[in-house]
Amino acid sequence: MFQYSVIKWFYNLSYLPRWVIIVIDLGFIAFSTFLGYLLRFNFDFAEIVHNRFLGGIALSVACGFITIMLLGSYKGIVRYTGIQDGVRIFFTVLLNSSAICALNLVYFVNTRNNLIPYSVVLISYLASFLFLFNYRLLVKYIFSFYKRGVVRNSKVLIFGSGQTGQITKHIIDSSPTSTVYGFLEDDPRKVGKVINGSKIYSANTKDLEDLLLTMSIDELIITVKNLTLKRKNELVDVCLRHHVKTRVVPPVDKWVRGELSLNQIKDIHIEDLLERDSIKLDNPFVKEELAGKSILITGAAGSIGSELVRQIVTYNPKNIILIDQAESPLFEIDREIRALKKTVYVAAYVADICNEQRMEYLLNLHKPQMIFHAAAYKHVPLMENNPSEAVQCNILGTKIMADLAVRCNVRKFVMISTDKAVNPTNVMGCSKRIAEMYVQAYNKYLDNVSENHTSFVTTRFGNVLGSNGSVIPVFKKQIELGGPITVTHPEITRYFMTIPEACQLVLEAAVMGRGGEIFIFDMGQSVKIFDLAKKMVQLSGLEPGRDIDIVFTGLRDGEKLYEELLNNQESTIPTHHDKIMIAKVKEHEYISINNFVELFNDLVNDRNELKMVALMKELVPEFVSNYSRFEVLDNVQ
Repeated sequence: MFQYSVIKWFYNLSYLPRWVIIVIDLGFIAFSTFLGYLLRFNFDFAEIVHNRFLGGIALSVACGFITIMLLGSYKGIVRYTGIQDGVRIFFTVLLNSSAICALNLVYFVNTRNNLIPYSVVLISYLASFLFLFNYRLLVKYIFSFYKRGVVRNSKVLIFGSGQTGQITKHIIDSSPTSTVYGFLEDDPRKVGKVINGSKIYSANTKDLEDLLLTMSIDELIITVKNLTLKRKNELVDVCLRHHVKTRVVPPVDKWVRGELSLNQIKDIHIEDLLERDSIKLDNPFVKEELAGKSILITGAAGSIGSELVRQIVTYNPKNIILIDQAESPLFEIDREIRALKKTVYVAAYVADICNEQRMEYLLNLHKPQMIFHAAAYKHVPLMENNPSEAVQCNILGTKIMADLAVRCNVRKFVMISTDKAVNPTNVMGCSKRIAEMYVQAYNKYLDNVSENHTSFVTTRFGNVLGSNGSVIPVFKKQIELGGPITVTHPEITRYFMTIPEACQLVLEAAVMGRGGEIFIFDMGQSVKIFDLAKKMVQLSGLEPGRDIDIVFTGLRDGEKLYEELLNNQESTIPTHHDKIMIAKVKEHEYISINNFVELFNDLVNDRNELKMVALMKELVPEFVSNYSRFEVLDNVQ
């Protein structure tokens, strides 16, 4: 009962009032002065009394009070005493001794006597500094030691012994619940050395596994800024195997007020392990292309569209026109951009790209010089069940926007496509492939009939991290609900890239493209979704199969195991950037494609889904349905 009461009191212990700190400091100053008298007069009390020691102590305390108030040495929180507190105390006792000496000198000039011997002042100066600083350190140590005994102490290793690593160690040492057991380094020259009492260990996989086991490490904190994705994954995989929590220190430019705090060290997330080494696009013509221009973005409230808005607005276009059917997300991105207080004119419209009269009115009103066409239906199973909507939005909506762009003298039209357009196995992917074919054929047709016409450029890439409907948010929600996590197939894989990276590609294409190109992106290595699910469960501190089950539900309508960026008949042409290529695809005649696309108008109105999908398969012969009711059409052919 007594121990429980002590623990409860310790947890509820608040900071001491400042007047208590002042009283303690003055007490130590008085004691230091008395100690000075004792040492100066060899503990001869008669001599000490003869030299009026009480007056000397009173003088030291009085001057000490004034200097403490002036320099604020009482303001520091004792349990968090650091070097800055030591410096403040040093100057406090120095000023105190200087004040005593000054008063001593004035008194001597008038009376030919000293108020206090100078030797006592010197001894008092040294003693008071030691007492004032060390009692604070002692309190800090006792507080830390006792609290570590009460609360379970988390054992921490820090990857990276540089400046950020040392700052992180200081932050953790200030925490009552964690202790740094050492640093980790890949550089063999640093291994074995000691920094601030913590040894540097080798970070190779074998040594790290031994450390985690022998030291019973609870947590690894990564502080290295430019750590490669491969190395980061290696560290996390080792930690996950040994049930060690992994956290990461944010970049210095994201520290609050330029200082790192414990709550800024965040848990590592699956997005941190999927982000590839950043692709730098340094094209000086991007600003020239966008600055001062009127730019329209369809699908401006979506994942890609909204990030395009954020990036484009930094180049100071004249106008930026936002088009989307989703009212609430459009309101949010509109408010976000207006809050930047840029000089850019922002206009947001709730509109359907399939409403030709409405879109023509908006294009004539704002006269955009560039259109970024990101509006589309993207969810594979939904579009497989609603093919007429995929056709109407993705094909006919794109045709409407492309035709209006030419009619309204838009200089450049940039279309956002998908890797699902390659060897499509679903209605959504095929609808995007037909849209690609239409704008590419239209550009070729215009090349033959006009010198100055709208340039049509297409970008094609895979899944983006954090996009609406992405698998990662779905898995996160399933983990929060306690599972199970649903994976369609144990061998299914996908490519991933970040939304900002995808939008950089789009802007690069807008500048690089001269018309008719389909730009594709080096997506790196594909990721097995089952492995992704397991790692997400482990990063949540849970065990797959024990805490949360992973179940296989079978491929959904139109879904395929592997995504592709090129089909078997396509190849690539390199560009000035090694990560960006131009797809060399089969070209089509505009008249033929346009006639096919026009037929969709009647089929959409008739709602004859089988005829509609059959026409899609005729136009895109490589479209072979997978796990879909439309497989019957492939059998007929």
